[in-house]
Amino acid sequence: MEKRIQLGIIGYGGMGSLYARFLPSSAVNIVAATDTEPTRVQNARNAGLIGYDTVDELLADPNVNTVILSVPNHLHKEMCIKAAKAGKHVIDEKPSALTVAELDEMDKACKEAGVVFTVHQNRRWDKDMLTAKHAFDNGTVGNIFAIESRLHSGNGHMHDWHLIKEHGGGMMYDWGVHFIDQILFMMPNAKIKMLWADLKYVLHDDVDDYFKILMKMDNGITAHMELSTYMLAESPRWIVAGDKGTMVVKNFDCEGSIYTTNELLEKLPPQIAYTSSGPTRQFAPMSPDAIKQSPLPEVKAEWAEFFINVRDAIYDGAELKVKIPEVRRVLAVIEAVFKSAETGEAIGLEQ
Repeated sequence: MEKRIQLGIIGYGGMGSLYARFLPSSAVNIVAATDTEPTRVQNARNAGLIGYDTVDELLADPNVNTVILSVPNHLHKEMCIKAAKAGKHVIDEKPSALTVAELDEMDKACKEAGVVFTVHQNRRWDKDMLTAKHAFDNGTVGNIFAIESRLHSGNGHMHDWHLIKEHGGGMMYDWGVHFIDQILFMMPNAKIKMLWADLKYVLHDDVDDYFKILMKMDNGITAHMELSTYMLAESPRWIVAGDKGTMVVKNFDCEGSIYTTNELLEKLPPQIAYTSSGPTRQFAPMSPDAIKQSPLPEVKAEWAEFFINVRDAIYDGAELKVKIPEVRRVLAVIEAVFKSAETGEAIGLEQ
């Protein structure tokens, strides 16, 4: 018999209903779903699932061995501990919890119950991030000194419970957790020496819709992360700058290039150029043939690998690809982000 996760979905809203359509059938058999909204329970039934009116009914189903928590962020802790006590393996949506202390309680409950516990940090399998990571892993642009990760949108307003601070709303808990996880995933052995952050409330009074984070790593790299829900001109999704070149990944579709010099920089003629802003030497325009433009590398990005790995961890004891200490580190960084944004000061970390 083929081994597959026997999944129950707790929370059949936006993400929960997407799971019903997109999870890999080779690794997952979706058995049931539940939600506090009766119409969503009916939607689950219409999709061919068993629709339970309560979480307790779903957790009592012996055919469900694993649950995925796609509920508002402030409910993750309660649902995780309840599921663990019912003997179910737990896949938690990001953010894993609202605080490190909450996550520690959840981890303890899962360990005591002997169930698998992981977090759906699905954007570790984003092609744009893996393309940027390729430069770090393979020395494509030499010794890296800066990585910039940005995402700008003009869509403006957020929606539903994401507008409620007490429910874990705002962009830091929504996308900030991805940005931080991706940077730490790129260079897992590097420690964060210093962090500075700014949060803004451009169109929303209670939850952040803009953030900027600067992290100085002990490997000499400065990571710059910025997101806005209301910035009408896009910036590149990734810029990776090294002493041998620069990689630019423009968007999720991985349009972009690698830029390198055809000549050593110290051999370029040191002339002074006269520009519309006056004379300059350091920022004189370079000749068209001084810069070489190359295509971005092709990388493999299979988001289904997450669920295949969870299946293998449940049935064969495989090592999880998203480990709780890793997501705990992300939460610790998020706590530092909130502290820095509140005080306006840089925070020393991981010394």
